[in-house]
Amino acid sequence: MRIFVKTLTLFAVLFAFTATAKANDFEPQIKAFYDSTVKAWLSDPAVIEAIKAQNAETSGYDAGKIDTLDKQWRAEAKAGGGDLVNKVAGNSLSGWLKQKKEEAGGKIAEIFVMDAKGLNVGMSDTTSDYMQGDEGKHQKTYGAGADAVFIDEVEFDESSGAFQSQLSATISDGGSPIGAITVGVNVEKL
Repeated sequence: MRIFVKTLTLFAVLFAFTATAKANDFEPQIKAFYDSTVKAWLSDPAVIEAIKAQNAETSGYDAGKIDTLDKQWRAEAKAGGGDLVNKVAGNSLSGWLKQKKEEAGGKIAEIFVMDAKGLNVGMSDTTSDYMQGDEGKHQKTYGAGADAVFIDEVEFDESSGAFQSQLSATISDGGSPIGAITVGVNVEKL
C-alpha cells in the first residue's frame, strides 16, 4: 500500500509539473538566461567563423544531398559515431560549446549551432538528426530574421532525465542572418 501511495504521489507531482511546464511558466527565467549568458555567444568569432565556413561549404547542397546526409547522421548517431558525426563533434566549435555547457553548472542540457540550411555546425552533445531546418528552432529564428528568439515548450528529455525548454536564436553577421543556435535549458536548475 505504501508503494502505491508513493507512486501515486510521484505521478501527481510529475503531472502537475508537466501541466505547468506545458504553459512554459519558465519563459521569463529562460529569457533572462538568454540575456545574461547566451546572447553574448551569438557574436563570438568562434561561432561566426565556423558558421560562415560551413555556409560556404553547404550553400550548393540540394534537398537530396541534405536528406542523404541526414540519413547518414541518424545511422551514425545510433551507432555511437561515424565520419560525419565525428567531424562535427571533433571540430573547434563543438569544443567551445562543450566548454560553455560545462561552465553553466547544469543549467544547459545541450547546445548546438546550425548553418543557413539548418545543418549542424557544432554541438555539445550528439543530436539525433543533422538537419534542423525543417523544425521551429531554425524556422522561427533564422527564418524570421536577425534578432529572433524562440522559446519552446518545456518537455521531459529522456536522455538528460530533466525537464528542459529549447531556447533558440538567430545568429547574424553584419545584421544578416547566417545561422541559429539552440540551447536546451534545464528548467529545474533555473
